[in-house]
Amino acid sequence: MHKREKDRFEIYLDEMIKKLQACQIEKNHKSCSLCSHYLACELRDEYVKAVYNSMSKGDTGGFEF
Repeated sequence: MHKREKDRFEIYLDEMIKKLQACQIEKNHKSCSLCSHYLACELRDEYVKAVYNSMSKGDTGGFEF
């Protein structure tokens, strides 16, 4: 099986996942939704943007799931 190389969006998403998981571990939460900073969290906002960019490959405009 041939492994394809990750693009910059996927690499950044992997970094954001690690940061988000580290924050959850630090705060002893299994989910961001349990955190009191959930709605105002900059880290979570950056993670959501990273997910979107990973799926859209940086293209702007509408996105269909």
